[in-house]
Amino acid sequence: MTGRGPREAAVPVLMYHAVAHEPSPAARALSVAPGAFAEQMAVLHERGRTPLTAAALGEAWRRGGALPPRPVLITFDDGYAGVHRHALPVLAARGFAATLFVTTGWLRGTPGARGAPDTMLDWGQVRELAAAGVEIGGHSHTHPQLDQLAEAPLRDEVERCRDITARETGTPPASFAYPFGYADRRVRRAVREAGFAQSLAVRNALARRGQGPYALARLTVRRTTTTEQFARLVEGEGIAGSYAADRALTKAYALTRRTRAAARRATGRM
Repeated sequence: MTGRGPREAAVPVLMYHAVAHEPSPAARALSVAPGAFAEQMAVLHERGRTPLTAAALGEAWRRGGALPPRPVLITFDDGYAGVHRHALPVLAARGFAATLFVTTGWLRGTPGARGAPDTMLDWGQVRELAAAGVEIGGHSHTHPQLDQLAEAPLRDEVERCRDITARETGTPPASFAYPFGYADRRVRRAVREAGFAQSLAVRNALARRGQGPYALARLTVRRTTTTEQFARLVEGEGIAGSYAADRALTKAYALTRRTRAAARRATGRM
């Protein structure tokens, strides 16, 4: 952080998934143990970090407003039940804001819900999270790679997620997170036209205003992330080394996915 003002601020946006003692094999790598989550929140408190929602960050950067001292975002993807059971009490005890991005087709109580990798929240729990100050955002309906979809299913994934979330919570979601972090210009346009004011990717970097409101970076927190490593990442230290393997895989996979997308366009399937 350079202290050059809100327009130049670099903000750590933490990306969590499941918070569980014994997550399913499918959810384990991107999960954290409840005790580790509590320790990480203690680190934020001890270092004077001020958690805010994705909507609050987006609003401040759109208007050029001031951010709170030492801002940080705590975000959760998908909608795992442990966010309510384990994370919410820790957040509430510290008065921390957070944002939950829900995959609506995985949540209990959604008609036809299926395909979830572990036990998920029900809509009553989502409403309790919202009442406790957690922003509820969108994360698609069935969690596909959005940039690999044709136009009609792409828009259906985004708009159905928006509509179900608005109906169940009583508030249209303002923020979106791309499943797997994958997005291209077409996906970003669909999210913007669906009424979302900002959207988050992954990228494993600090978020900056110059990234634009529909490509804000996040930092992945895993079960293997130690408390010491977490503390350094929040301060913007050691990011390149911590995510070197991720970035190498991402670059290789990006080429494969672009090739697949080009093949679909050539055959008229996009």
